[in-house]
Amino acid sequence: MLVDTPPEQRAETAPAPPTRRAIRAFGLLVSVVILMLVALASIAIGAKELSLEQVWHGLFQDSGTYGDVVVDERLARTVLGLLAGAALGLSGAVLQALTRNPLADPGLLGINAGASAAVVTAITYFGVTSLTGYVWFAFFGAAAVGALVWFLGGSRGATPVRLALAGTAISAALYGYLQAVMITDDAALGKMRFWTVGSLSAATDATILQVLPFLAAGTLLALGLARPLNAMAMGDDTAKALGAHLNRTRALSMFAATVLCGAATAACGPIVFVGLMVPHVVRSFTGPDLRWILPYATILSPVLLLGSDVIGRVVARPSELQVGIVTAIIGGPVFIFLVRRRRTAQL
Repeated sequence: MLVDTPPEQRAETAPAPPTRRAIRAFGLLVSVVILMLVALASIAIGAKELSLEQVWHGLFQDSGTYGDVVVDERLARTVLGLLAGAALGLSGAVLQALTRNPLADPGLLGINAGASAAVVTAITYFGVTSLTGYVWFAFFGAAAVGALVWFLGGSRGATPVRLALAGTAISAALYGYLQAVMITDDAALGKMRFWTVGSLSAATDATILQVLPFLAAGTLLALGLARPLNAMAMGDDTAKALGAHLNRTRALSMFAATVLCGAATAACGPIVFVGLMVPHVVRSFTGPDLRWILPYATILSPVLLLGSDVIGRVVARPSELQVGIVTAIIGGPVFIFLVRRRRTAQL
């Protein structure tokens, strides 16, 4: 049985002309170069002023003062920023495709709320005080909420609207619990105040090694879902006619987004706007094809996160602004401009 696909949908999913594919590939290469430059800036620039010569010595020759600052502090937070930024951008792109909502982000499905509630529970009731302890609680909290959203969203009959409604309801309940615990426990309030802002400053090799397997697995799974998610963007009936397995694709998409966002949130705290803004900006010049959106979001999201981290270190010297504050300050006005310019509310 043949399905009559509307002309505008056929145009969106038709193979791109060779020239357009070449332009996209070149843009991807340029994005990689930009990411490398921002990563170098993250290593070279910080709250403590160092010359390029001192940075070079710290990286390759000096194990003393410069080595402690450059390798133990800046290099670790740069690597974590690369990993967390890629995870947040990729998870945001997957969730926007899954919910067919260009304004969706990991917070829409309650993943950030699950991680935050798990951390405050660990601090208040289990006496966890180290970041390495937070990581596991936050990750499993995010995973548990992701599974619960999938179950309440209808499991085999899950739809974008049901998933979004279930995530919103669970987020509201968990944030209410979070506020109640912090109000009644001063110690938890003090420790959570720093974590909930979102920061890369506590990055360590141990934290990176803990979240790396989850981020690698989630990234590979998300990138592999580009084709079935493209088919689902044309509607359930058309996707079925094209051979897509709807429930399997939705379940795997939820799992990938939960793993990516859960691991990133566990390591850095809930950082806003990265998973929301970058995929939306990328879509404006790549079109709706997720085979291009996902790689671009993976590369450009760390650019935003690391760039914001560098800005936060410079503007408040000798102290620093947490990266979660900077992304909110930058992301809010920019995203409002993009929404008004592209009339996203009408999509």
